[in-house]
Amino acid sequence: MKIGLCFDDVLLQPQYSEVESRASINIGNELGARFCALPIISSPMDTVTESEMAVEMSFYGGLAIIHRYNSIEKQVEICRFAGEEDAHIGAAIGVTADYLERADALVECGVSFLCIDVAHAHHMLMKRALTILKKRFPNTHIMAGNVATEQAFKALANWGADSIKVGIGGGSICSTRIQTGHGIPTLQSIMDCKSIAAQTGVKLIADGGIKNSGDIVKALAAGADFVMLGSLLAGTYETPGQIVTTPKGKMKIYRGMASKEAQNHWKGSVSSQEGISTYIPYKGNVSKILRDLEVGIRSGFSYSGAKNLTELWEHAIFIQQTNASCKESSTHILSGK
Repeated sequence: MKIGLCFDDVLLQPQYSEVESRASINIGNELGARFCALPIISSPMDTVTESEMAVEMSFYGGLAIIHRYNSIEKQVEICRFAGEEDAHIGAAIGVTADYLERADALVECGVSFLCIDVAHAHHMLMKRALTILKKRFPNTHIMAGNVATEQAFKALANWGADSIKVGIGGGSICSTRIQTGHGIPTLQSIMDCKSIAAQTGVKLIADGGIKNSGDIVKALAAGADFVMLGSLLAGTYETPGQIVTTPKGKMKIYRGMASKEAQNHWKGSVSSQEGISTYIPYKGNVSKILRDLEVGIRSGFSYSGAKNLTELWEHAIFIQQTNASCKESSTHILSGK
């Protein structure tokens, strides 16, 4: 039986470095022939990414994908507002119902790329949608996901995806693995898919289970081109939703798109409930989080002696850590043990 490794199961081995200044490290990458200085994409969730988040992500060199859980007219309106000053943003679509009409409207309004966003993308409906969309928009970058296996990554690459989201069931508000018994740790999926990504030139987007900048470095070192974040960006000023004052302080809602609450909101019914909805502490402006993550990523590259992502892939050496090592890796003085 195969063993699947999570982010907390591994560490990167520190190595000799000739990096004189972390500011000189290039942590960026290209997506759709445009360079992104920060390898972070905000998740297409209705409590994470609308216009304000997209503007901030673009300003700091990252990417944003406007969620699809609204009308075509509303999504286009958000995209147009977020697209001021030539922002590099994407927009999500599905694989059924109005997905072609939605894609037409989004491409016409000038989004940089489309993201076919479904929970289980190794599926005949994804094959049909990708095939149709690549013929319809041959010059538009199309991201697709999510997948968890090498076979699935290869299939989506063959169907025409330009980038693929990798990770099933790892999100902090996702209950897919509990509800269905299916999933693979995101880090393991990255490791399994990286060779196909390298062979095909299709970008690998790590999505789910990332808790801190160290996990981002591990994801990139394992073979990812970008990471997609939800919970790390949730609860900030730029996310959709009101700030709520409670006895525990200021809070904002954060919910999985397969949660009962989210499904009722965007389609008026509930099918498989594979997520939860909760309130999390209000975090203030997302700019501070992005700056802190960037500092951590640059520091991570330097510990492997890498001046860019290609060098990180070449230099990175993973070791597996024990449960005791994982505890030692934390700020364990706070636990009193």
